[in-house]
Amino acid sequence: MEIPIALTDKVLSSLHDGVYITDKDRVVSYWNAAAERITGFSSQEVVGKSCSDNILIHVNTKGENLCVSGCPLAQSIQDTIPRETEIFLHHKSGHRVPVNVRVSVIQNDEGEVTHAIELFNDISHKSITEMRIKELERVALLDQLTQLANRHYIESELKRRLEDYKNHSIPLGVLFFDIDHFKVVNDTYGHDAGDKILKLTADSLIANTGPFDIFGRWGGEEFVGLIQNVDAHTLSSIGNRLRVLVENSFIEINNKPINITISIGATIVRNNDTSGTIIKRADRLMYESKESGRNRVTSG
Repeated sequence: MEIPIALTDKVLSSLHDGVYITDKDRVVSYWNAAAERITGFSSQEVVGKSCSDNILIHVNTKGENLCVSGCPLAQSIQDTIPRETEIFLHHKSGHRVPVNVRVSVIQNDEGEVTHAIELFNDISHKSITEMRIKELERVALLDQLTQLANRHYIESELKRRLEDYKNHSIPLGVLFFDIDHFKVVNDTYGHDAGDKILKLTADSLIANTGPFDIFGRWGGEEFVGLIQNVDAHTLSSIGNRLRVLVENSFIEINNKPINITISIGATIVRNNDTSGTIIKRADRLMYESKESGRNRVTSG
């Protein structure tokens, strides 16, 4: 018995995973409620457009635009082979969201591809972050603009993790971020745009944090990340991944995309470190990134 179209739509709409369907030219014909929730784009904004029309703009960890080359949907349309991969989609608010993508195609009786289906689910640690937000709100240690931990919380958490290092030899890395040319954004586009840039940067950190990592706003346009159980190479790799994702995020002002970059200092705790010395060293390394041309990670 043929399943009614209305029932099929109801089933797809009830899924926790985002689902969208395109024709063989990648024009979107269906966009479910979970896709709206995960991406921020409504069905009305997406249906009838190509999936690469300034919507999801998938990138990989290198910041390469998969809509230009390497799109799993396009590859499956071409060879009919199902695919699964992890990428970063562009959220409507500007930041990048890590998602697991599964792609398959629909063929007619002659074997010709007529449609493609992509299922995707958010693989960021949002549930953990949401629990942490509630805890931070309870003790008034949340930065209201960015929804990250504030400086006081970061300082107390850094001291606690330094004790873990000294007592239990748990490695600790610190990332010190600063938004490049932030004053230019404020002076050119106004403080509202500056606030959006701060929020975009924070959202990128929140969406791509590990379950035991802590990120906070240190002050102004500066942020700090505390990363446990890492060595220097891994810490630098994490910093570079976040740097690339921020570089490939943007806000729109008067229909014009505004991109920003960040400079980062990365350092691993040492035996004689205090919370003051490790922050000072990470801050100094961040300024070395600035002096070396910005939009980079300097380790030490």
